[in-house]
Amino acid sequence: MVFEPISAVIGKNGFAPEGTKREGDGRTPTGIYELNRVFGYDKSVNTKMNYRQVLDNDIWIDDPKAPDYNQWTKTDKTTARSFEKLKRKDDQYKYAVVIEYNTNPIIKNHGSAIFLHVWKAKNKPTAGCVAISETDMLKILSWLDPAARPVIILGTLQEIRK
Repeated sequence: MVFEPISAVIGKNGFAPEGTKREGDGRTPTGIYELNRVFGYDKSVNTKMNYRQVLDNDIWIDDPKAPDYNQWTKTDKTTARSFEKLKRKDDQYKYAVVIEYNTNPIIKNHGSAIFLHVWKAKNKPTAGCVAISETDMLKILSWLDPAARPVIILGTLQEIRK
């Protein structure tokens, strides 16, 4: 074990059993997902992962009717009516890792913008993401290595064993 157990929060409505996650349901998807991309507010971060600094016009589309659903784009490059602003006024996306859920292939309305990010507070659930303390996030970012092909396993023990 690399770290002691890390406290985390998930979606306000718990885990969605595999295949049942839907846009806006407040659930975190069950499954095993790749971790390939890191983003945040700083110009650079101590990580070996592919890192991208978020700018004011960076968004992640959560409009299932948009052609660029569940993709990172710019406010002036989309016709989407709904999106997640990646440069927030709080520190929740100060450091974040994209959980590659529903990214290849993308299935409309099956959920979008699922990240591992900094929590709002220790006991505050998310809208479907996984959130941890900033201290733990920095530990994980410095440890992650794309050569190891990192993944995150999400769900209840019962669901994961299926």
